[in-house]
Amino acid sequence: QVQLVESGGGLAQPGGSLRVSCVATATYSSVNPMLVGWYRQAPGKEREFVAAFTRGTTTYADSVKGRFTISRDSAKNSLYLQLNSLKPEDTAVYYCNAILNGITYWGRGTLVTVSS
Repeated sequence: QVQLVESGGGLAQPGGSLRVSCVATATYSSVNPMLVGWYRQAPGKEREFVAAFTRGTTTYADSVKGRFTISRDSAKNSLYLQLNSLKPEDTAVYYCNAILNGITYWGRGTLVTVSS
């Protein structure tokens, strides 16, 4: 079983920055889960893709390209998302996901609010 815990969300002003983090832990497994990417869900909307590691490269949604940066630290089993030049439309709950033994796991999310 894999547990993912996101943190780092909060309130930011338009044009500001935040960094959200995700830490993965696996119980009953000698293999670490593979941290994959970030999704977000705005109020009243469906969950959408934000950024991910795909076959050794990074991919981004067009809406965040050039503003957000995904990174990970395998030694710490951690995934990060640097959010720069924030816009009010970036307001959402941000979720990370990971894969272990073909199963995708999700965290509970961290809320990012962009408002003046």
